[in-house]
Amino acid sequence: MTDTTTTELQGLEDLTADAIARATLSCLLEPGDTDAGRLVTQLGAADALRAILNTDTDTDDDESNGGGGAGVPEQLRARAQHRFTPGTLAMAYRAAAQFGATLVTPEHPHWPTRMNDLGDAAPFALWVRGDSEILTDTTTTAIVGARAATGYGEHITMDITAGLVARGHTVASGAAYGIDGMAHRAALAAGGRTVAYLAGGVDRFYPSGHDALLTRIVEQGAVVSELPCGAMPTRWRFQARGRLIAANSTAVLVTEAGWRSGSLNTAHHAQALGRGVGAVPGPVTSAASAGCHRLIRDHHATLITCAEEAAEL
Repeated sequence: MTDTTTTELQGLEDLTADAIARATLSCLLEPGDTDAGRLVTQLGAADALRAILNTDTDTDDDESNGGGGAGVPEQLRARAQHRFTPGTLAMAYRAAAQFGATLVTPEHPHWPTRMNDLGDAAPFALWVRGDSEILTDTTTTAIVGARAATGYGEHITMDITAGLVARGHTVASGAAYGIDGMAHRAALAAGGRTVAYLAGGVDRFYPSGHDALLTRIVEQGAVVSELPCGAMPTRWRFQARGRLIAANSTAVLVTEAGWRSGSLNTAHHAQALGRGVGAVPGPVTSAASAGCHRLIRDHHATLITCAEEAAEL
């Protein structure tokens, strides 16, 4: 590993080489970078990071097979080195310690093995505030939907969430306004466990209007991100977050969604991973339910009307 990397890691002696490498990769690369994921699969995280940051590494790569062997695609190296500075990881780790965040990697006892189903698109690491053990719950149902939720959507979300909690389900969502927030609040109100996945660092709660809600989730569940502290949400990161919600759930339920709702992205990830996918129908005249109807009609989602049916997913 380069001298600058060694300098960066001073003060992090309690972490293994694999954890250090994965945490560093989470700082340098965007979520779901399959070029880097493929390299980690081939070489292991520590050697993959060393190869990416070492400018002397042979760059005569066969990009048709992802660089092959120890080769690193030049675009991958450029993406990572553009963000790398001595102290990159140290700053992220200090911020995590300040906010009580835990670094969870595949070596950690609370690593959610369902994430491995994402293959080369799996997160390098997870930064968690709250109880990281909740990530290993065997029955987790994701409930997602529109930000601009109607009273109907919020009511059915609350009702189904309470019923799932009563059946021992953990509820996961994305902490957004509308359906996501209602799912989290209903789970907490029912005395259940809930996980919120963020599209930015866990040190900066987003949306800011859910600061109090996310604080409660830290106290009674977990707030999770694959991005380090200090990272800001972006459009791509919101899209990429959906694959985490889908991967670490046994089923995904969309309770209300418009035709182009981002929650449909989470449902598509779930279907690709072989997870159960359900959608709650609404009035045929309601644009707020058009996405749910689309899932049922065109994507073979199971029609769900109550908590009992949702549990069957």
